[in-house]
Amino acid sequence: MSTNSPFTGINHLALVTADMDRTVRFYRDVLGCKLVATIGNASFRHYFFSMGNRNTLAFFEFPNNHLVPSKPAGLRAYDGRQFDHLSFNIDGYEDFLALQARLRAAGVEVTRVVDHDFIHSIYFDDPNGISLEASVWMMDPETEHYEGDPNPVAAVTESAMSGPRWQREAQGVRA
Repeated sequence: MSTNSPFTGINHLALVTADMDRTVRFYRDVLGCKLVATIGNASFRHYFFSMGNRNTLAFFEFPNNHLVPSKPAGLRAYDGRQFDHLSFNIDGYEDFLALQARLRAAGVEVTRVVDHDFIHSIYFDDPNGISLEASVWMMDPETEHYEGDPNPVAAVTESAMSGPRWQREAQGVRA
C-alpha cells in the first residue's frame, strides 16, 4: 500500500458498450488485454479486461443503448459529459511506439506522439467511441513532481506539508 493513499490501483473502471463482441475483439485482439472475467444473464453482459497489477477495465453490454457521440480527448468539454478520456500507462517507450504501430495496422486512427513534457501520449478511440490515450512517463511520478501550471489552484499552494490531509490529521498535524 502506498504511504499517500490506501489504494493500490483501479479495481475496475466500468464502461458501456452496445456490442460486446466488437469490444472484445478490440481490447483483446488489438490492444492485447487479457479477458479475465465474464458475467452475463438475459438482460446484460459484464466483461473484465486485465490492465496489469490487478487493475481492470470492465464493460457492461446494453445492446439497445444509444451511446454519446465520441469527442476528441481533452480538446474541449461537452455539456453533460463528465468523462473525458481514459489513459493507459505503458512502461517502455518501445512498447508505446509498438502500440501506435499495432493500432495503425488494425485500421484505428491514432495521433502522432504528443509531448506533454512529463508524459508522451497517443490518442485514439475504441469501437464504442470512447476516447482513449496511451501514455509513457518521462519522469518517475512516485519520486518526481512536474509543475506546468503557472497559476496553480489554491490547494496546491496552501501548504508545503506532504501527504494527504486525512493522513496528516491522523498523525495529529493540522494544516
